[in-house]
Amino acid sequence: MFTQYKYWQPYVSPFDPCPPIRVKSYNTPPQLYLGFQPRGLPQFSTAKEALFHGTLWPALFSPYPDPQIRGEEDE
Repeated sequence: MFTQYKYWQPYVSPFDPCPPIRVKSYNTPPQLYLGFQPRGLPQFSTAKEALFHGTLWPALFSPYPDPQIRGEEDE
């Protein structure tokens, strides 16, 4: 399944003085997967909705992930 959010588990050293972050994440922008803009790409229905999302096309909308969720769904 395609997702803009990627997760990985870094190495946790037993000698690290800081509490470990067991799952780290990053997101990739949707334009990486789109290539050239296809003809007739659907647009948001109103200008207000497009301004709220920051783009005219729903396919290019990329929300920020919830920082409290750190890959728990993958474990």
